[in-house]
Amino acid sequence: MSKASLVIVESPAKASTIKKFLGKNYEVIASVGHVMDLPKNELGVDISNGFAPKYIVSKGKQKILLKIKKAAKESSEVLLALDMDREGEAIAWHLQQFLAPVQSNIKRIIFNEITKNAILEAVASPHEVDMNKVLAQQARRILDRLVGYQISPILWQIFYYGLSAGRVQTVGLRLVLEREDEILAFAPEEYWSIEASLGAPPGEPFRAKLTHHQGAKVMLGRKEDVDLILKSLEGARFRVDAIDKKKKKRNPQPPYITSTLQRDAARRLKFSAKKIMVIAQQLYEGINLGKKERVGLITYMRTDSVRISDQAGRSARGFIQEAFGKEYVPAKPRVFHQNKRAQDAHEAIRPSDVARGPEAVQPYLTKDQFALYELIWRRFIASQMESCHYDTTEASISAGDCIFKANGRVMTFPGFLKVYDEDLDNDEGELPPLSIGDILSLQSLEGLQHFTEPPPRYSESSLIKELEDRGIGRPSTYANIVSIIQEREYVEKENGRFIPTTLGRQVWVTLKGFFPKVFDTSFTAMMEEELDRVEGGGYEWQKVVMDFYEPFEKSLSKIEEKKERIKSSLQEETDIACEKCGRKLIKKWGKNGQFLACPAYPECKFSRPLEEEAPDHYLETPCPVCGSRLLLKRGRFGRFAACERYPECKHTQSYQIGVDCPAKGCSGKVVEKVTRRGKIFYGCSRYPKCDFASWDKPVPQPCPHCKNPYLVEKTSKKRGTYFICPSCKEEISPE
Repeated sequence: MSKASLVIVESPAKASTIKKFLGKNYEVIASVGHVMDLPKNELGVDISNGFAPKYIVSKGKQKILLKIKKAAKESSEVLLALDMDREGEAIAWHLQQFLAPVQSNIKRIIFNEITKNAILEAVASPHEVDMNKVLAQQARRILDRLVGYQISPILWQIFYYGLSAGRVQTVGLRLVLEREDEILAFAPEEYWSIEASLGAPPGEPFRAKLTHHQGAKVMLGRKEDVDLILKSLEGARFRVDAIDKKKKKRNPQPPYITSTLQRDAARRLKFSAKKIMVIAQQLYEGINLGKKERVGLITYMRTDSVRISDQAGRSARGFIQEAFGKEYVPAKPRVFHQNKRAQDAHEAIRPSDVARGPEAVQPYLTKDQFALYELIWRRFIASQMESCHYDTTEASISAGDCIFKANGRVMTFPGFLKVYDEDLDNDEGELPPLSIGDILSLQSLEGLQHFTEPPPRYSESSLIKELEDRGIGRPSTYANIVSIIQEREYVEKENGRFIPTTLGRQVWVTLKGFFPKVFDTSFTAMMEEELDRVEGGGYEWQKVVMDFYEPFEKSLSKIEEKKERIKSSLQEETDIACEKCGRKLIKKWGKNGQFLACPAYPECKFSRPLEEEAPDHYLETPCPVCGSRLLLKRGRFGRFAACERYPECKHTQSYQIGVDCPAKGCSGKVVEKVTRRGKIFYGCSRYPKCDFASWDKPVPQPCPHCKNPYLVEKTSKKRGTYFICPSCKEEISPE
């Protein structure tokens, strides 16, 4: 009996899908991610020996590697079916090195989609591991290790143990801070516009905007200028002088790449970048469609290419003609312009089979899986459809020595909008029938005051776009960048937008002071280009690392002379006097956030929490132990209630906000809690038995739309306090 072939993949889900396609002559085992890595307890890079890495078996992978080794020894061949990106290639290479002593017949196979035809074609045409991809991944891993293991200890000395810095993530933090500085420095400028509401029976009134006054283009900066024009128009006759009609079209956008999927799904579905990639991975690796069929629903989700295969294009055009009609199929297949930075290693993100429409697979998907699959499917189908056609009308209307313009738009053919809803980016409605010489009735005429606005704070999607536009990071890193700066609490979200925390700002000030070039945006983009050149086979990986390490090493050598100066610059002096020696206390960092300390330390060791001591506040609830009153106090983990008879009675309890835990079947109360870095959140008093938690304060008021048992409180400078339903996301006024 001939030996079976061994196929190695990353995940058990992928293994389950592929096994069903290959049958009994193949054994499929998952490595469960990387199996080799740099050691955690040392740098693991020999800088003096060409940056040679020291690889060891990853923690917890000994057992799976022994299983793989035994299976490889008993097989006729080993097929490395890891993902198509650099990480997948690196895993394949590490496995090849590990298995070489027991198996000489080791090959690499790749596929863009996990379907039966794609898998069988890949098995039929194996090839060697792409060492250029491996070396590009190795260079990135070494760069990140050099930064992480040599910069993080500096942050520990200045702030507290546990902080870390990433080579690319720090640049993401920099962009958020620079945008915040732009907003803080922004000075709004006043400007005005004049609009008329005009009637032309039998149509509805329409709006027209003043564009010219006395033959010159209007630029209104003061109310006085507006009042003069309004006065001059008293009794003026509004007449249609010219009508310009045009036929226009709007072309569909290309199918998704990683960055556009993350941006669009964040905007439309309100998913985080990390969540989007987790769900996309599930759709790629395989979904059970009934008892016997398991298949990957989309192609590989880490890509920067808008290219699709000829077969995929033909399938889409055939589907469109059958489902919508011949008029929805463009004369020629659509080919989209490729970004000049794109590696174009594999196709855009698309359905593996266009015939599997969203409704057909909905019963087998979770709500979130369905939402993302439907978005990918509709975007791909739309990308191969005919353009949207519409007629535009611009009417030029004279009144005294003023010219007003009115614009209208009427869709004449929906084209791709039939399947993919897209804003037309304008507020133009349909104008009533107009003819040159028509006299229009004036319904209203008003001057409108406006102010220029600062650039908006970054959201996850807009930060990803900025990173992509600047050439920072790659498809496999965008989600990690925006996730990690949140996890480290360098930024926080308000209404879906990033705001730098005090910690984030001071970490960046520190890193900028020590390493002015290393975290420069153009330098980081150049490093990404060099990594791409390594993958393309035109650059030595050691040269990439050296290009980075030379300025990095120079900065490292100057750490000591800068450390005390930078550390002192972060220690903000307050007006609060030390209770022991009278000196002005300064703000310092500790593992629980900022606190106040005497600058004369270690001679004077006085310190106290940053928050001012609040006056005694008694709670309505009595002490359950002795019946005395409970006092509201503040400790290192936030507010809590304590018996007024302390230390005779030592009862304490979490501070309850007066809301029952909304988790089904839970009898707990919602209490106020604080993270170790001082951020308030709300959780159940019965934790860990109940894991309910919310960053926003729950309000005991049911949602009027979906009947969810509670709302959460939001506050912003512009809007004040308002409520949002955490289930249906509807906004509810406090009134």
